[in-house]
Amino acid sequence: MADVEATKSLSGLLNGIAQRVYHNKEEITEEVLKEQLFPELSGEEFRALHDKMRGLLRSIATADMDHAQLEAFLTAQTKRQGGGGVSAEQAAALSRFWRSQRVRVRESLLAQSRWEPGLRGLSWRVDLQTAASRGDAAHGGPVALMELELGRAGQDSDFVCLELDESTVTQVLRKLSDIQRSMEGIVQRS
Repeated sequence: MADVEATKSLSGLLNGIAQRVYHNKEEITEEVLKEQLFPELSGEEFRALHDKMRGLLRSIATADMDHAQLEAFLTAQTKRQGGGGVSAEQAAALSRFWRSQRVRVRESLLAQSRWEPGLRGLSWRVDLQTAASRGDAAHGGPVALMELELGRAGQDSDFVCLELDESTVTQVLRKLSDIQRSMEGIVQRS
């Protein structure tokens, strides 16, 4: 019966760490986790367990380990000498947790890595402006009008309108080509 309770407590600890780190639940503190899950441990013992589990979970999540990678990682962790390794029970709890929570943790990490606000939409058109419409006798060329729809998750969009002349469009396209080449270089190296 004690093993079942220890397994439940360890699963609760992993869930609590994930809630705080990956889902921004500020109310789940180390103190709350210790009090509810491991009241029998000293503060130092709990902190060591908490930090070890948080570090292992961070390693697993950062690598977005699949099942085979996770099993190899946990096997290596159980074979480590000294206090840095994990017990078979801890490895089993980590494996169960990751199998059930991988998708949610990954989505949370992706959401945390996005810049806000994000681009939700883009529309454009090209207008030919006459000298009379601009009040500028020297300019009568085409202009690109772009409308960017920007927004944060769960909020209404904001709209930004840009007017670009031909040389500015050329500069923007050149920069976008540089970005594309850079991204293709990274993908090819991966």
